[in-house]
Parts: sequence; structure tokens; C-alpha cells
Amino acid sequence: MSVSVVLAHGAWADGSSWGRIIGPLTATGVETVAAPLPLTSFEDDVAALERTIERVSGPVVLVGHAYAGAVIGAARGDKVKALVYVAALAPDEGETVADMFYRTELHPQAPKLAPDDHGLIYLPDAAFAAAFAPNATADELAVLKAVQRPISPASITVPVPRPLWKDRPAWFLVAEQDRMIVADNQRFMAERMKAHTRSHPVDHTPIVTAPGVVLSVVLEAIAQASRT
Repeated sequence: MSVSVVLAHGAWADGSSWGRIIGPLTATGVETVAAPLPLTSFEDDVAALERTIERVSGPVVLVGHAYAGAVIGAARGDKVKALVYVAALAPDEGETVADMFYRTELHPQAPKLAPDDHGLIYLPDAAFAAAFAPNATADELAVLKAVQRPISPASITVPVPRPLWKDRPAWFLVAEQDRMIVADNQRFMAERMKAHTRSHPVDHTPIVTAPGVVLSVVLEAIAQASRT
């Protein structure tokens, strides 16, 4: 049976951030769906991901960018055969997303984050070029800014359950030029989860700025999931 791919976007993004990944995967015949995470709470985001998993057929490879690494780790169900982490956060049982984000000293150009008057955390406009996607073109940055979705503190401050990466094979793309989640922090998480680690000189959002690198890792995971 063919393998499907479910993509989960990170904070300050939406499903359109996967546009340069969806096209090539679909062209090869892989059913590909981007889960619409509301970013309103961790529980809401996991529920949205699991509803998306229900919609696709056959075995599934989950791919999470940044914050969504925590979300794909909380998914359940026998359909999930492999996990791919793209410059992602991978908290262990009892840890929060914030614990892992602030585990190491932040990059000097990382933005200062705080909730607004509505209790939501937006990424400052300047941070898109400075830290989120410094390798993006002006047009790509314009789209990222225009579609950004805020994240609630309720998504990043709750302890996560036993992560699925303890029970499924995982891949981790370490972004060596990441200014949001420093590479050393990513390597720590990748080593802890015993992931198949691939390290490349890309920024925090390679799904936009280096899609070929991301695709190569996703296709590795698909190939193994197809054999299980």
C-alpha cells in the first residue's frame, strides 16, 4: 500500500508554508495533506493533526516543522509509520515546547517574544528576514509575513505525553544556520531521539528556502515506511 504524507506547520505559519514540498510530492504520486493547526492550544493542535491523519489512506509519514515537531510527537495511531522533524522541537515526556526552545542560549538575532493584548504571540515583522527565513527572497518573505498566524502560550507551556518518536523511526533535518532554534539544540534533540540525522547549511525555514533538502529527507522516510 502506498504511503501518504501529512505535513504540520509551525508557529507563525500556515499550510501554505509547505507549498514547495506539496507540489513535488504530489507529482510523484504521494498523497499529501497539510494539517491546519489552529495554534490555539497544544490539545487543539494535536486534535487537528489527528483529524487530518484520519482523512488520508494507508500508512502515514508525519512531517513537522519547528513547533509542530512537538505536535507530530503527540499523535497516536497505528497508521503513523515514521516521523520527520524539520528544524523542529522535540520535547520528551513531561517537557514543554518552551522548555526545549529556551534550553540553550538563543541566537543573537532571535526575536524577543511576548503575548499581545489578546494573549497571542506574533512574530515581529523584522524577525522574518532576521531569523525566521533569512535566506528567503523578498517575495517569499512578503507571503510569510502576510499569512502568519499567532500562537497561544497554551500551545507551548503544557507538558507533552510520551512522544511517538520513542516507538517509531524518526528523521531529523538539522538546520545549521537556524537563528530561531540553534543547531546545537537541534542536535541534542536528534541524538536523544536516536533519529536518522541529516545536517545541512540551511535556515530555520528550509521548507521555503531549501525545499530540495527537505524533500530528500522526507523521501528517505517514505522509502522506509513503504517497506514496513
